[in-house]
Amino acid sequence: MSEKLITSFDELLQAALQQGDVQPQRLLLVFAGASLGADATPAQRAAFEAGAGGELAPLMCVDKTPEELAGGFAALAAEASAMLSPTGQDWALVFAAALSGPVDDTRVDAALNRMVEALRQGQAAGFIPFDRSGKAVKLG
Repeated sequence: MSEKLITSFDELLQAALQQGDVQPQRLLLVFAGASLGADATPAQRAAFEAGAGGELAPLMCVDKTPEELAGGFAALAAEASAMLSPTGQDWALVFAAALSGPVDDTRVDAALNRMVEALRQGQAAGFIPFDRSGKAVKLG
């Protein structure tokens, strides 16, 4: 049996809702901003301004049940932007992962901390990155 690839955040949300009938799901989300290092070349700067390249850095993380995301990706994106707006930061990608089964705050916090640390080290394997429109993207 082949697994269906997730191509959008709303597909991930639907899958989590369906899995929730079997066991509870918690979505872990890390919002990351993109920037250029001070030593970027002119070609890297041009690519970055065209929407490619740059360095990703975690800005904030949150966990949500699928039910808390009833408004879909648009509502999540608006909430994240509103939370980051006072800081002057903006997010470029959101990385998603899921925890299943009964979870408590300690397990959720530990998993979010591992996600943030992995992303700081440039290790995004195991997470699904989504752009600002909610489409899954391939990094690299």
